[in-house]
Amino acid sequence: MYVRPLLHPSLEDITVEGILHALSDPVRAAIYADIVAQECSHNCSMFLTVSDKAIPKSTLSQHFRALREAGLIRGEGLIRAIVNAHTIQSTDEARAKKLAAKRSSSRSEK
Repeated sequence: MYVRPLLHPSLEDITVEGILHALSDPVRAAIYADIVAQECSHNCSMFLTVSDKAIPKSTLSQHFRALREAGLIRGEGLIRAIVNAHTIQSTDEARAKKLAAKRSSSRSEK
């Protein structure tokens, strides 16, 4: 199975016209506004409903393509997203273990 690589334009290739065209669709504008408002990345299935309207996966793919080709978003591969999530999770678990050990140590000293 051949998977085409995702097109991400260089900064020099991003145009105001391309951005305005991508955001001219209300669904794409809503998707982009939601992405910008979040602190972390989302997976595509988070947008199967936009503005209380169900969006078919095939249509959603086209919306993401338009936003990506305009330079508004970058698509991450699944592997990269998994590795990033694992790194965050591991860091959080290590912090929690340190905190628990510190609390246990201070309790035993009393």
